[in-house]
Amino acid sequence: MKDQHLAHILGNTKIIALVGASEKTDRPSYRVMKYLLNQGYQVIPVSPKLAGKTLLGQSVVSQLADIKQPVDMVDVFRNATAAYGVAEEAISIGAKVLWLQKGVINEKAKSLAEDKGLEVVMDRCPKIEIPRLGMEK
Repeated sequence: MKDQHLAHILGNTKIIALVGASEKTDRPSYRVMKYLLNQGYQVIPVSPKLAGKTLLGQSVVSQLADIKQPVDMVDVFRNATAAYGVAEEAISIGAKVLWLQKGVINEKAKSLAEDKGLEVVMDRCPKIEIPRLGMEK
């Protein structure tokens, strides 16, 4: 994916659903969520284990379908096998972007999401891409 396209996605995203959120501060999902919040994004943590709790000041939901507002991006911190199901959920809530984190590679999930009109970023991390692209606030 070209840098211009990544910059366009990151620049037009306002609301991110972060699937696989963790309250453990040493986890990448926690660090990325904190970073994205500091960059001005609205981040909705998604985790069945933490549903109903608050994480970094944000209310945690159990699943994407529980989000009551439009979502621009679904950022996936789950294993590659789970990515297909998350792609289906992202489609059902009308997300615009499916972002699969570093190490999360699932071509079937990518094809499904693209076929339904979502943009897909795979095997990348916004916490790495934002500063690399000179977009850090």
